[in-house]
Amino acid sequence: MRSHLLNDTTAERYRRSVTEGIERVAAKLAATDRPFTGVSVDDLAPAIDAIDLDRPLHDTTAVLDELEDVYLRDAVYFHHPRYLAHLNCPVVIPAVVGEAVLSAVNSSLDTWDQSAGGTLIERKLVDWTATRIGLGPAADGVFTSGGSQSNLQALLLAREETKTDSLAKLRVFASEVSHFSVKKSAKLLGLGPDAVVTIPVDHDKRLQTVALAHELERCTRDGLVPMAVVATAGTTDFGSIDPLPEIAELCEQYDTWMHVDAAYGCGLLASVKYRDRIDGIERADSVTVDYHKSFFQPVSSSAVLVRDAATLRHATYHAEYLNPRRMVQERIPNQVDKSLQTTRRFDALKLWMTLRTMGADGIGQLFDEVCDLAAAGWRLLAADPRFDVVVEPSLSTLVFRHIPAAPTDPAEIDRANLYARKALFASGDAVVAGTKVQGRHYLKFTLLNPETTTEDIAAVLDLIAGHAEQYLGDSLDRAS
Repeated sequence: MRSHLLNDTTAERYRRSVTEGIERVAAKLAATDRPFTGVSVDDLAPAIDAIDLDRPLHDTTAVLDELEDVYLRDAVYFHHPRYLAHLNCPVVIPAVVGEAVLSAVNSSLDTWDQSAGGTLIERKLVDWTATRIGLGPAADGVFTSGGSQSNLQALLLAREETKTDSLAKLRVFASEVSHFSVKKSAKLLGLGPDAVVTIPVDHDKRLQTVALAHELERCTRDGLVPMAVVATAGTTDFGSIDPLPEIAELCEQYDTWMHVDAAYGCGLLASVKYRDRIDGIERADSVTVDYHKSFFQPVSSSAVLVRDAATLRHATYHAEYLNPRRMVQERIPNQVDKSLQTTRRFDALKLWMTLRTMGADGIGQLFDEVCDLAAAGWRLLAADPRFDVVVEPSLSTLVFRHIPAAPTDPAEIDRANLYARKALFASGDAVVAGTKVQGRHYLKFTLLNPETTTEDIAAVLDLIAGHAEQYLGDSLDRAS
């Protein structure tokens, strides 16, 4: 069994095995003509259930053959231009090379003595991102597993920075279309069930600052403590960007922590054309960024940034076996001192490889392309009487639904759109997402692939309309 350990004696076997795996994936990518096969859970589950994990195949080639049947053949391929569903981006090759390197070397980024240069590379990337945001010379941060963890850590810091010992008095303000992790974080942090105050949004799905001002004033009048305002720079459902400068003014007025959830909109930090859409982000106390959403990085690659490095002390614990206090005096850099995680992958390497190969402008140009594509897609939808489109995009998301020509019960329209999404997924021709707007079912394109064209969008819209009309026709036949 030692022959499977990666070391100096097995380097050649490692090279052959990894090359074989890469060749399988490359062949699959080259041959993929649609984002999904349409396989159902009932079809695929028996094949996986039948595998006896206590009877190994003892051969990488045989395992890859099996993997073809249980995973590669039926995987959902985000690189395909008609994958239009969730916040999953196609990945750039330099980042995938970085993934291969970091997996093999297997550094752990919690302490210097487990990572050495990896620690400094991550710190350099944190500084680079903080500079792009404009947080100032005292800024710092750390890589995380994703936006949910980043939001949790930011709100932990905000909680600890408040001037009260009564958790029941703390309030967090976020728009009605903010990410669910805000409420989840509040619960994990021991805040009360009424801790998150939901602020309504305007027609463009942006937080209404007049309503926020009213709630902040009411909060202080009632003897409560405004702990944090969470502004969103790229909502999951709409890609909408809250009015950051106005929110910053209110946070200063009420001495409230300002957190910007830019998990999606962080791509604008590298944008060549649209950086001004997140003006005001530089006034935040903390910022969430997900490079694996709009920097074209493999999952996971994310970070939380803070204006004042000192606030990260609220996540600091010292263990004698790991990061004893004496290391601080010895100026030994341990990332675990500011992370909620202990053992942590060297995910920063992927972004490092990308920036060193493509440059920030290269990433920004790709993100600008998908923003331009969304604007073109919105014009298509706005001009098409078959569809109702909700809001003009600020980033690369389109929310819409099919509307039949003849007057139809709204509940039936809901069912037709649900059916169209399911039928499209089952066909494998395209993958789209769904959400609710004012209680009604809508469909969603999340456009993160620069290879997607307006022709792709038009073709998928035709498919959606066809499935919806088929459902409505069948429904009418059943009713008669």
